[in-house]
Amino acid sequence: MKKSTTIIIVTMLALSLHTQAQDRRVYLDESADIETRVEDALRRMTLDEKIAIIHAQSKFSSPGVKRLGFPDLWTDDGPHGVRPDVLWDEWEQAGQTNDSCVAFPALTCLAATWNPTLSRAYGESLGEEALYRNKNVMLGPGVNIFRTPLNGRNFEYMGEDPWLASRMVVPYIQGLQSKGVAACVKHYALNNDEEYRHQVNVIVSDRALREIYLPAFKAAVTEGKAWAIMGAYNLYKNQHNCHNETLLNKILKQEWGFDGVVVSDWGGAHNTLEAVKNGLDLEFGTWTDGLAQGTHNAYDNYYLAHPYRQLILQGKVGTKELDDKVRRVLRLMFRSTMNRQRPYGSLCSEDHYAVARKVGQEGIVLLKNDRDVLPIRQGARVLVVGENAIKMMTVGGGSSSLKAQHEISPLQGLRERLGTSVDYARGYVGDISGAYNGVTTGQDLSEQRSPQELIAEAVEKARNADYVVVFGGLNKSDFQDCEGHDRKEYGLPYGQDALVEALAAVNKNIVFVGISGNPFSIPWIDRVPAVIQGWFLGSEAGLALADVLTGETCPSGKLPFTWLAKLDDCGAHATGSYPGVWRADHQVIDEEYKEDIFVGYRWADSRKVKPLFPFGHGLSYTTFSIGNVTADKRELTVNDSLTVTVTVSNTGKVSGATTVQLYISDKKCSLPRPEKELKAFQKVFLQPGEQRNVKLTIGRDALSFYDDRSQQWTAEPGDFEALVGFSAGDIKSKVKFKLK
Repeated sequence: MKKSTTIIIVTMLALSLHTQAQDRRVYLDESADIETRVEDALRRMTLDEKIAIIHAQSKFSSPGVKRLGFPDLWTDDGPHGVRPDVLWDEWEQAGQTNDSCVAFPALTCLAATWNPTLSRAYGESLGEEALYRNKNVMLGPGVNIFRTPLNGRNFEYMGEDPWLASRMVVPYIQGLQSKGVAACVKHYALNNDEEYRHQVNVIVSDRALREIYLPAFKAAVTEGKAWAIMGAYNLYKNQHNCHNETLLNKILKQEWGFDGVVVSDWGGAHNTLEAVKNGLDLEFGTWTDGLAQGTHNAYDNYYLAHPYRQLILQGKVGTKELDDKVRRVLRLMFRSTMNRQRPYGSLCSEDHYAVARKVGQEGIVLLKNDRDVLPIRQGARVLVVGENAIKMMTVGGGSSSLKAQHEISPLQGLRERLGTSVDYARGYVGDISGAYNGVTTGQDLSEQRSPQELIAEAVEKARNADYVVVFGGLNKSDFQDCEGHDRKEYGLPYGQDALVEALAAVNKNIVFVGISGNPFSIPWIDRVPAVIQGWFLGSEAGLALADVLTGETCPSGKLPFTWLAKLDDCGAHATGSYPGVWRADHQVIDEEYKEDIFVGYRWADSRKVKPLFPFGHGLSYTTFSIGNVTADKRELTVNDSLTVTVTVSNTGKVSGATTVQLYISDKKCSLPRPEKELKAFQKVFLQPGEQRNVKLTIGRDALSFYDDRSQQWTAEPGDFEALVGFSAGDIKSKVKFKLK
């Protein structure tokens, strides 16, 4: 063989080996880091494959890259359970028999536990249920701020305080994502009312945005490391939030360093160029084309589908933004669908039911208990009254509606605990329907008797009862606690006030249990000795409520919002800013947040409004005391931390838990500040007679405010005060300190 031929053969072999090395599928190598795998997969993808994975192919899925072995990406609604499967291109049920789930308590209840450890367990349990159902992204949790008690979707959120919401959302995300299922935190941002949610343009100061409405989202990203964020329907600075330059590009991705995927709320995209330029990564739609029902080849018509591809081919936009979107979606896939190390899922397990019951037990709030009416004693004659004692609450409410494997009603729970001594009277008729998107409760709640006849029956039975337990409140029907609409009034619906007044006239031991995600007016509060907030508790509702009502569990829940006596005591309503003003063209409604940073207890403090029940309030069947608070230093620099210590004692006769709350007061500031702000808390479980030292540590961030003059967080030197107590309205001890 000639030397030259040998050289050619060797060269060709070398080139072949080099090519094979280049073609080695690094993206399939789980030992390689994710960013290397992302870049390897990205360079192998065609334009059509890139376009395909940034928009939906069905109601809840987007395509993978089949040529490269990437499976489809499946999302599903939460945040209280895994939504049942719907048809590929319709909202109606797919008719499956293996998509029932555990319904966990609503997030208002989770927030009311004030227990981050329990939030972690909630996220882990939900993640296992999602894994079993092959769901890669759960659309939740929600952390929009409780601004008005009329918001129909408040039950899906974590209350009015940004610090409480921040501390509760982080472990939820960490627990969920530890199972290889992405959290998609929603609805980013300023989605604080449901009515006209597609048209509302929020006008809010930079300071209120940063101090009140963004902290929980920031914590979700920077601490929880959320893999996805869902944009909101509303507008901010006249741009829809699903493609908003300020919120998505400047704050979320640049300032906070978010490396995950921005998902549109279903039908939340409105413009291709804005979606390309302003941070949207993955588009989903409400109808087939995101706009109108029934269009042929509808998913190709999405804003980030064929219209985007055409702009690229026509040279009107480049591919820089496309590659960034694809990188983010691929990163999400490697964290979820392509993660072979994910654990196995489980559905409707005993552990999941136990977590649901525990969240309910710790989240139920004892608001009032005069004469120690509660707990109900064994052997007592108990009359249960009210539709909410029997109505299933897991079905309805919007996208969080579930198909629960079972739901134990409050009446069932009390009868299981107390036996045949529990009688029942309907009392009122609310919503007798029991269906949502093809899921039906199977209950027949039809009623032929008049409201007067129902009240008369309840009153007659109440005369001979030792206890009358009224289950009322709201439900998950339109214009109550339900997506898509806000409540029309602060009062209770269905004539419940007249029912309670009539019962209180014949029985002194009335217990009212509110089933809702929102507060409501209680005009008869002085005539009813015991009031409980029972939330929407999911599958184990009846058992959790029975546990608390009978004293099997000592109540420890604390309100995550301020319970106002009347609607005008709320800043959003007192200022006349809710629900906003329509523009002349009637296309957009401007809603200015005139109360600014003074939301919830901050407003009540600033206007000397006395709430019915303050933020953080919750009673117990035992009693607790707090000793004098001490601080580890009286002067600190901006780089120091401050630790305050208090002794908490259980001075009662039963074991129980309470939450020690630390508020900070800035005594002098160049800008108006709230009288006090929650900055730390700790839930403490104590036996009778037991006491414990509780240490709460804060840093510079707890002393800072957002100075919109300089566009930065500032901690001004001066005098501060640390206030420790059991609620925003029950401060027990204070200590002064100085920031040098």
